Amino acid sequence: MGTLGKGLRPGLYAITDSKLTPPDRLRASVEAALRGGAVLVQYREKAAPWPERLSQTRDLQAICSNAGVPLIINDDPQLAKRIGAAGVHLGQGDGSLALARQLLGEDAIIGVTCHARLELAHRALAEGADYLAFGRFYSSSTKPDAPGADPAVLTEAKHLGKPVTAIGGVTADNGAPLIRAGADLLASVGGVFGGTPEQIEQKARAFGRLFAAHHPLFSLSD
Repeated sequence: MGTLGKGLRPGLYAITDSKLTPPDRLRASVEAALRGGAVLVQYREKAAPWPERLSQTRDLQAICSNAGVPLIINDDPQLAKRIGAAGVHLGQGDGSLALARQLLGEDAIIGVTCHARLELAHRALAEGADYLAFGRFYSSSTKPDAPGADPAVLTEAKHLGKPVTAIGGVTADNGAPLIRAGADLLASVGGVFGGTPEQIEQKARAFGRLFAAHHPLFSLSD
């Protein structure tokens, strides 16, 4: 499988959620997504107490490291540094990319939310972002108030030379147009998590088949 830089590969970017992956199901859910072929995992939990978040992320870091898949921490460079995660994802207003880079180092993966605005992507690029996330493209239960985006922004963003991520209501059933438009990664919460581990694994595998059909760097054999 072709790489996109810093260990990033095209495919499913699985994002945890406190409702769909509650503490008692978090480990099993992420393990199932990894078995199904997820190429990137993000831990997104802002409400839990620090000791719980620390324990959960240490566990996930071990799981992801064993699978050879980078773990990204949402909006918490300090936590990413503490557990040795691969990097961090920053939303608009989530803090300074420069400070995150200073803390985590040049090898860290730092992704930035750009909504549907190329000017945000240009700014993130100038500050050293490693991937650019656009969305939402479909209705989303996790972030229903997020601004909408047109797939054309993915095509335009491809010219910026960094991996492009599509997020927002993305499933294996609606993701093909986003890959064809230029997405290297499909970030999904409800499209992969929720249900039994067997169901999660099958949903993740469906994303793999989608990328095999539509992304030039993806191969199911890898």
